Amino acid sequence: MALRLARDDMIIVGVPPGILGVLGELLPAGCAVIIEDPELIRRRDLHRALAGMPFVSRVVPAAYQQDTFDVDALLAVEPALATARLVMPGVEYAVTAAARLAERLGLPGAGVSAAETFTDKHRLRRLAAGHGLPNPAYALVRTPAEAEAFVRRVGGRCVLKPTRRAGSLGVQFLDDPDTVAAVWAATTDPPGSEEDAGVPTEVLVEAALTGSEHSVELLVAEGEVLFGNVTDKRVLPGRHPVETGHTVPSGLPGAQCRVLLDVAARLARAAGFRTGVLHSEWILADGVPTLVECAARLPGDLIAALIAVAYEASFVEAYLRVLLGERPALPARAVAAAAVEFLVAPPGTITAIGDVRQASRVPGLLDLRLDVAVGDRVAEVVSSRQRCGHVLAWGADPTEAARTARRAVELIRLAVA
Repeated sequence: MALRLARDDMIIVGVPPGILGVLGELLPAGCAVIIEDPELIRRRDLHRALAGMPFVSRVVPAAYQQDTFDVDALLAVEPALATARLVMPGVEYAVTAAARLAERLGLPGAGVSAAETFTDKHRLRRLAAGHGLPNPAYALVRTPAEAEAFVRRVGGRCVLKPTRRAGSLGVQFLDDPDTVAAVWAATTDPPGSEEDAGVPTEVLVEAALTGSEHSVELLVAEGEVLFGNVTDKRVLPGRHPVETGHTVPSGLPGAQCRVLLDVAARLARAAGFRTGVLHSEWILADGVPTLVECAARLPGDLIAALIAVAYEASFVEAYLRVLLGERPALPARAVAAAAVEFLVAPPGTITAIGDVRQASRVPGLLDLRLDVAVGDRVAEVVSSRQRCGHVLAWGADPTEAARTARRAVELIRLAVA
């Protein structure tokens, strides 16, 4: 075990997808209390589902997604939580609740104001605009007519997005102002999952940006950037820009990476972000890094795993250590590269799957996960939750890592009718 924690020393708000296995390797038995929404505990039978995770002490019910999350009420019911040594948000909708709880306990965290900014895309846009950070033209809209008027005024491709959703849920391009009314509900009430229920959201419309897409992952301790990485990002073409792949480190020239790292650090300072991870997304529009969005939590889509492979250091462990008040040292440069490609298929029925065994034997392949079988129905991919699996690959450099991942995807070949 990498971290020395006693029983109930750690609080995780929201079950963190994708890193439970990593946490299991890092954490001793019984050290973590998970706070989860009562309805999600029931629907997912979490007490049973997490029974095989020795690091989980228990699951505590509390509705954290709403702005009305009551820290004092939680501590009154669970006074033992007051002695915890670190608080971690497990999901996007837990970021603000975790910040409030950490602040109440006097522990390192994002800070409530920064957490509220990074969980609301409209507040984030206003912050960026107020601090001279590159933003696209945008507007908060309340009706399809307001969105349509914005699209006509901009005179080009636009993006419609919810202000408080994750995983590309509800995000869609608009090419024709006459279609706004028909697609409005796909943003305001997208088909989601249980954790989205009851989370209030508004709607933004923005001028679409053209350029390569990247994310920046910063590890921050009391306002000081300890580590920074630039990730190359790939998305689906078409109306729904769902992410299909990432490569760490970026293949951009060093000067462009430094510009991205600098602008991400400026964003952190502007928000008054204190301690944790910032995962910001940018588009290089005419060479200028322009803000897409930012999350004050661990990045999804296996980016933490890519960083661990490329830098030969655990990004998740370093994150937990800053939440404990430490200042871990991570390598300044990657020593290799890693890439993930997500399996996607057009809507229909899976009729055949390619040679998974051969794909798993591609030199450099580290992980392969297939979430569909022949006969399964797949819907149009409109959010990251609808992808069909992934492959993760190592390479000596970004080009080799991405090429290896693509080769494995080509061998799997999902056929749909």
